[in-house]
Amino acid sequence: MLLQDLQTYLKQHHRASLHEIEQHFHTDADALRGMLNQLIRKGRVQKTEGSKCTHCCQCAPEAIEFYEWMN
Repeated sequence: MLLQDLQTYLKQHHRASLHEIEQHFHTDADALRGMLNQLIRKGRVQKTEGSKCTHCCQCAPEAIEFYEWMN
């Protein structure tokens, strides 16, 4: 997967959780965070934290870590 692929995915989806991105690209969260941080530094993506789920309290951090396309 290339940085361009990740950028295109976020452009199309506008907002996605890290878990959704992991599932789409079949890539480890830590590797994705590195690429997402590059896009954040370039001002193309913004990281937003979701709130903890109120009904199970067992959500993985990746499920509530969101990234939004900025342009």
